[in-house]
Amino acid sequence: MYKHPITGPKKFGRSKFGSNKNFKRSNNRPKKRGFSERIDFSRFVKKGQHIKEKPYVSKHTFSDFPFHSQVHKNIARAGFIHPRPIQDQAIPSILKGLDVFGMANTGTGKTAAFLLPLIEHISKHKMEKVLIMAPTRELALQIDSDFRTLAFGLGIFSVACVGGLPIMKQIVELRKGVSFVIGTPGRMRDLIERKVLDLSTYHKIVLDEADRMLDMGFRDDMIFILSKVPKENRQTLFFSATLSAEVKKLTTEFLKGPVFISVISGETAKNIDQDVIRTRSKEEKLEKLHEVLKREGSNKVLIFREMKHSVDTLTKDLSHLGFKVGCIHGDKRNRERIRTLDLFKKNHISILVATDVAARGLDIPDVTHVINYDIPQTYNTYVHRIGRTGRSGKKGIALTFV
Repeated sequence: MYKHPITGPKKFGRSKFGSNKNFKRSNNRPKKRGFSERIDFSRFVKKGQHIKEKPYVSKHTFSDFPFHSQVHKNIARAGFIHPRPIQDQAIPSILKGLDVFGMANTGTGKTAAFLLPLIEHISKHKMEKVLIMAPTRELALQIDSDFRTLAFGLGIFSVACVGGLPIMKQIVELRKGVSFVIGTPGRMRDLIERKVLDLSTYHKIVLDEADRMLDMGFRDDMIFILSKVPKENRQTLFFSATLSAEVKKLTTEFLKGPVFISVISGETAKNIDQDVIRTRSKEEKLEKLHEVLKREGSNKVLIFREMKHSVDTLTKDLSHLGFKVGCIHGDKRNRERIRTLDLFKKNHISILVATDVAARGLDIPDVTHVINYDIPQTYNTYVHRIGRTGRSGKKGIALTFV
């Protein structure tokens, strides 16, 4: 029997640390949160067990899946050896054309779990099309990059439809004809309303990080887009790391007899050391951050802040202190965000300061530390932030300034 794996955080009223005055989209208009959730700081302290990830004993090998020979070559070229749990359990159901709701901890291979069977299907039915929705530009572009790796040599193509990149180029690509459209809800809705994106021929739909899209206020856009997809012969896939009441409501409305798969192994990875750093002033806070960053082993550090202007300020402060640092947030141009992420992934910069645009879905290898320089609004956000470290069984450190 399927059991709800995540319980939502309780609200205790206004935090004694004050409101961060964040805004959340609702009905396409900003809406003030009013009260932030107060989090028990003891939940930020946990000694990592530093145990090596035990190999998952899968029911299948990749060679067991009836993929095109070129897909198998692409899998090998991508370095995939054994299916991860979500891949092992979801791929057979997706290949059968069933609706799926898949839950897994962040960084466990959800993207390949839906891309591989969909690429296989489209390679045999090239007149059909796939729509993939993701909450952020970064995640949509990463999915598109993964698609190009896994679909190489098959003669099927994609377009990433995201804000911040020229819409006319995306329109040209759509008119040429592509098999996979991967993008964010806002840009997709824009293209539908311009009558450029016609979803009447799309029968495979994926919502990745559906709960995050709802958190960001995309509910109306999501429902608008899903309403444009034919109900007949539609396969709908929801993938997420959490299951909120709102997501569950959407699954009831849009999924038909879905296969529920949950491979959630706990709130936070066991191999992450979690601790708090207490400070009394802005000056002391920056001094203590400086101490952490100078420590041996602080090789690749991701720092989260709540506000965009705070990200810019801290980036300048750290640059003046001599660190190789970059930053990303929603006001940065898309090309700049892509370039900065690439520099961080390739270790050309050792510190990335970001808002929560970097908290979900992004696969950044070998992050040694995640630092919450600002207290996250919810514990759920905290879980996703620190999930950027301690990936694939490696040791990670998560520090929260309080």
